[in-house]
Amino acid sequence: MKKTLFLLVATAMACNSSQKTVTDGATEEASSVASEISFAETITEAELKEHLYIYASDEFEGRETGQPGQKKAIAYLKAAYEKLGIPAAKKDGNYFQEVPLEISKLPIGKLSVDGTDFAVGEHVLTFSAANISTDDIVYAAYGIDDETYSNYNDLNVEGKIVLMKSGEPKNADGTYVITGTTETSNWSNMSESLTKRVQIAMDKGAIGVLYYDAGNFSRFKRRFESMKTNNSGRMEVVDNSAPEFYNLFIDQTLAKSFFPTIDTDDEPQILSKKLQLAFESSNDKISSENVAAILKGTEKPNEYLVISSHLDHIGITGDGEINNGADDDGSGTVALLEIAEAFKKAADAGNGPKRSIVFLHVTGEEKGLLGSQYYTDVDPIVPLANTVANLNIDMIGRIDPEREGDRNYIYLIGSDKLSLELHNLSEEVNKKFMNIELDYTYNDENDPNRFYYRSDHYNFAKNNIPIIFYFNGTHADYHKPSDTPDKINYDLLENRSRLVFYTAWEIANRENKLKVD
Repeated sequence: MKKTLFLLVATAMACNSSQKTVTDGATEEASSVASEISFAETITEAELKEHLYIYASDEFEGRETGQPGQKKAIAYLKAAYEKLGIPAAKKDGNYFQEVPLEISKLPIGKLSVDGTDFAVGEHVLTFSAANISTDDIVYAAYGIDDETYSNYNDLNVEGKIVLMKSGEPKNADGTYVITGTTETSNWSNMSESLTKRVQIAMDKGAIGVLYYDAGNFSRFKRRFESMKTNNSGRMEVVDNSAPEFYNLFIDQTLAKSFFPTIDTDDEPQILSKKLQLAFESSNDKISSENVAAILKGTEKPNEYLVISSHLDHIGITGDGEINNGADDDGSGTVALLEIAEAFKKAADAGNGPKRSIVFLHVTGEEKGLLGSQYYTDVDPIVPLANTVANLNIDMIGRIDPEREGDRNYIYLIGSDKLSLELHNLSEEVNKKFMNIELDYTYNDENDPNRFYYRSDHYNFAKNNIPIIFYFNGTHADYHKPSDTPDKINYDLLENRSRLVFYTAWEIANRENKLKVD
């Protein structure tokens, strides 16, 4: 009503030329919105369901990374993009990005300190082979290096093994040095800070890290014992261009054999200790692929929005049951196909996105975010520096039992972590088009589920690319054979897919790139 009144007053007061400008502007905007809605409405329950009943069928054998079912999955995705007429993202025209993987069997062997042996699996844990000896190691205390505090001042770690501990320093009054308050910084968040600590040591030329975390060593050990019992080994990306680096987790007993006062002494120093690592393991090579298609931008083709989902699932369990993964992440996969189709129809109608859009289906998510790790850390198909955002879709077809009776929602994770503009844009788009409840329960820094670190968006976020993770939460069928297409709420899948489309449309067509703030 207010807008109508304003236009009537403007019409009465303005000359004919300005009257035409106002009218034409409003008409153009209304036409643009109408077009956007018409393309979003091509994302339908019926087509999502048709895709998913094929993609999450027994024929695809649970889509386990490197297995025959995964090969069927990538063939299906390639055929879908060829049918849509959306070309491959790689310059050679291949939709498949080879992701070299290997399974490192749990190593056997020992670590020796000044002649005292510690067998792997007891006081020391490692998940890969390591053979090296050195006469000294570098104690880097907390292994922190940021703007306000550094353990690396005048400390040379080039070619050295670095000993570091978890946590962060405190002042004499009990406040934390970095924050200046009684509140911890992100350096006390193990999930986030461990990767940073290791990366800093690598960047400074270290060849390995001995990580001491008394509070979490038992957690690392449980994982080690589980892998040992299952004889499953650890799947990881093969990066032959990267120098060999040793990651070892140690308990208090071993930490104090290196440095008896490690719990209380925060002074970095050289420790004269003869260290020998003798861990052997056997590796099995795995062949797997990401699938990537691209729609070139009309005005800013060298700026990219990446929309992602993972194409894999956990395959066939020991009792021969197929885990179809209809929600995880069949729902995200078919959503991405429908979103791609909507953008292609827009492009065919002369409304192609200003920025390029990469439709990225990654492998190995269930094995540790491996496909997205390879894409971001080893071989980005488009430059990360020109990637404006990542929208990641992982499980959007079901209802969290905590939300029964309250269906019209989606969990959003990470939207405000790197860009408030992205968060605000997401909110505004939702209010304008969908009115879905955006639930930020799992966006909490202290979320014990750690969902922010558990899907493929994280490999973009760690590279300072703004992200949104769309997620419906877990349910009783999570990672079970009962996660089947008949249990998907296709009306919700349609609505949530359209929300991602509208958000992607705004990001791809806005005048300026999102600010990373």
